[in-house]
Amino acid sequence: MAQSQPTYLADPAEKSSKQMHIVVLTGAGISAESGISTFRDSNGLWENHRIEEVASPQGWARNPALVLDFYNKRRAQARQALPNAGHLALVELAQQHRVSIITQNVDDLHERAGSTDVLHLHGMLDYARSTKNPSHAFRVEGDIALGATAPDGGQLRPHIVWFGEDVPLFPKACDIAASADVLLVVGTSLVVYPAAGLVQYTPRTTPVYLIDPAPAKIAAQGRKVFYVEAPATQGVPLVVAQLRASGAL
Repeated sequence: MAQSQPTYLADPAEKSSKQMHIVVLTGAGISAESGISTFRDSNGLWENHRIEEVASPQGWARNPALVLDFYNKRRAQARQALPNAGHLALVELAQQHRVSIITQNVDDLHERAGSTDVLHLHGMLDYARSTKNPSHAFRVEGDIALGATAPDGGQLRPHIVWFGEDVPLFPKACDIAASADVLLVVGTSLVVYPAAGLVQYTPRTTPVYLIDPAPAKIAAQGRKVFYVEAPATQGVPLVVAQLRASGAL
């Protein structure tokens, strides 16, 4: 694990009373360790479906029944999954510092672990929205059926940002990133935009920790960049322990 020994942070003896704002960008890798599948594990197929069939406006227009069935199954799968050590370590970190999580994941594992400051860039499985008005989102307890409508009469669709759609919460995510004292990037390949661009919105003085079995390489551009070559369940607790011990960089 490159830069994995506990020497890349300040000496734990150099404690500080300053509460840091730690921003965490999480991707599919952290949820995968809880058993939630990611399409990138299967040559672009997601549960034997091509991505454009189930995660695009075109796929929805062609076969809404297929899309609804796909996400009904994903919702059921996510509800059976449990938060893992990566999720729980971030909750522990929030006992000492302000922790803001920006996640590309659509499950609620961060919330179920106990995190309270979570921004879902790509929507949430447990919500549906009206096809007439994207701002009309509703929590759903079970499956979404073809013919199920919102109060405005629009067909309910998954409250998910599909490929080719705008990411309405991205400006808010940029504001959060801009205030980061430390950035952790966990379980993401940094190839899906605009989320991948959030690193560049952090101040140049903000250290960046990339935690993944094969962490993406980024241009340092004067930043402190640390590559922690480990899955989230190992790498996040390691980095969190050092952040809690040092209190300052």
